[in-house]
Amino acid sequence: MMPVMAKLHKYRAVGIIAVRQQLQYRVDCVVRALFLLLILFIFIHLWKAAYASSGTEMIEGFALNQIIWYLVFAEAVTMACPQLCIRIEEEVKQGEVAVRLIRPIAYNGFHYMTYLAEAGVRFLVQLAAGSAIAWAYMGPPAFGWGWAGLAALLPGAFTVAFLLNLAVALLAFWVEETRGMEFVLQKLNFTAGGMLLPLELMPDWLERVCGWLPFQAVLYFPARMGVAFDGGRLAAFLLTQWGWAAALAVLCAFIYRRGVRKLNVNGG
Repeated sequence: MMPVMAKLHKYRAVGIIAVRQQLQYRVDCVVRALFLLLILFIFIHLWKAAYASSGTEMIEGFALNQIIWYLVFAEAVTMACPQLCIRIEEEVKQGEVAVRLIRPIAYNGFHYMTYLAEAGVRFLVQLAAGSAIAWAYMGPPAFGWGWAGLAALLPGAFTVAFLLNLAVALLAFWVEETRGMEFVLQKLNFTAGGMLLPLELMPDWLERVCGWLPFQAVLYFPARMGVAFDGGRLAAFLLTQWGWAAALAVLCAFIYRRGVRKLNVNGG
């Protein structure tokens, strides 16, 4: 029991340190918040024009205020995610990975706790900024249990996001340069993940394809549940999220084990 508690204490300490470090980057938080405000300002006017031209108050079951708050939630999650690929790529290039590997804490576990801690702080900042402009244009949100649904799905969303990025980032053990692959992953997340619009608004064939991919678990699930709570779908979303998390964790463990054996550290 004591070894387990000691390990948990180490990971907890990593998370606390990451939170404290993130709180020091106030300028970065402000810049990200301002960028989010600009994005949402544009999308609000685009969607207002779309609803006005459609002549209806609902599009595929979504009212205008639901679409705007959906964008707030999805964008907040997107902008909260740290750039893990760049971080691990730099560790490999600079030789710092050699130090990480000999420390008495799992390499993937260290990055997971750091990722979650940073994402949590960033999400709260982005949510506050996004809520300010959405509240100004759409009025206060009235989603009831939607907030609880959003909160329940966030841990799984950030976990799947981390594992997707980790699977790409660990390829730096072989190729070192992973930013191109990270760019592709981001764009898949933006489109297939439902950041730009809910999956229901996509063509039927594309919605079906996205339903078989893990990206929806990162953005669509929490944002959709936030604006339209459904207890039955919440259970299904959670099961899907953590199912993908388990599968991706196995994949990442496999890549990591192979990568450590092949690793050729530069500069250390």
